[in-house]
Amino acid sequence: MNETPAPPWRTRPRTRATRRPLSQQAVVDAALALINREGLGALSMRRVAQELGTGPASLYAHVSGKEELLELLVDRASAEIVVPDPEPDRWDEQIREVALQAYRVYATHTNLALASLATIPTGPNALRVTEGMLAILFAGGVPPRPAAWFLDRLFLYIAGDAYEGALYEEKVRASGQDRETWWAGLSQQLRTYYGGLPAETYPNVTGHLDDLMEGGGDERFLFGVDLLVRGVATYVPAGREGGRAG
Repeated sequence: MNETPAPPWRTRPRTRATRRPLSQQAVVDAALALINREGLGALSMRRVAQELGTGPASLYAHVSGKEELLELLVDRASAEIVVPDPEPDRWDEQIREVALQAYRVYATHTNLALASLATIPTGPNALRVTEGMLAILFAGGVPPRPAAWFLDRLFLYIAGDAYEGALYEEKVRASGQDRETWWAGLSQQLRTYYGGLPAETYPNVTGHLDDLMEGGGDERFLFGVDLLVRGVATYVPAGREGGRAG
């Protein structure tokens, strides 16, 4: 006997969603979805467990705690960075290219830029990037200690710049305007304010306003990378100068 269909105005019973099997990857996926939606401040083992429809205790079989979860999240972002094989004659260009990649990855996953500021690279993807960049620096003649310290300072700069961009994006969203309109309005306000300062008190600001105001995000970011690359290039022993950092 066929079952009588329910009238169309009656609420249909909900089928229970199939729970995704727990794994470390599932935990990281849920955490990434959470911070992309609500920000890094929302991240906790309890909230990730809620995302997965389970209790916090079940997560600890896959992740030891929030600290490890942050490391795994940063490592997930590092998977998107491609490091080329070393070319000694253009090591400086290769470092700039990888730095710009990392910057754009962090700019996409803005909350991870902040997380990376207190995370030492230990995951397989972060270590792959570190190993590859060290290989490029060594091939260019940079000694081990300056190379290691350079990478530390470089990624601090990348994360800081990307996180500042994330803070600006929050201001753009709060304004209800599109990015171009908001930035154009801010630039005009700053230009008007700086231009109206007393020239006798602020001769350098008012006299070089165009230089202070020009240059976009990528352009200024690469300027900073170039300063760091030129600095580490001074450690290359005489006769080993490759690339065009100098």
